[in-house]
Amino acid sequence: MFESEKYMVLTTFRRDGTPVKTPVWVVPLDDGKVGFWTSSASGKAKRLAHTERVTVQPSDGRGRVKQGTQPVEATARLVTGTDYDTIRVKVKAKYGFMTEVAKLFGTVGGMLKGKRFPYGDRGVVVTPIS
Repeated sequence: MFESEKYMVLTTFRRDGTPVKTPVWVVPLDDGKVGFWTSSASGKAKRLAHTERVTVQPSDGRGRVKQGTQPVEATARLVTGTDYDTIRVKVKAKYGFMTEVAKLFGTVGGMLKGKRFPYGDRGVVVTPIS
């Protein structure tokens, strides 16, 4: 469903139910699942720690959804270990040099804000609900 997409909007939910939309890279995994990486200190990771409920929808890199598409209900879970390693390899293969550019911007942005967050140290596995 999302295997051929370059970006998707991931909508996570705060404890009070407020949706938070974030554009993310997307790589295909087994059994119709997709994945991406994130920082363990990101808002996404914090929200996923209390609920696996998400929606996903194809988008551009700025999070503008593709016309003619609808949000898909899904679950998402943070992963480490071999699941994370699989996602990391696939993201680097698909996005190449852009992974280094994104890491540089994240590092510089963190330094300017006085916050140092780990970059892409967690994987996220998204499973669409059929």
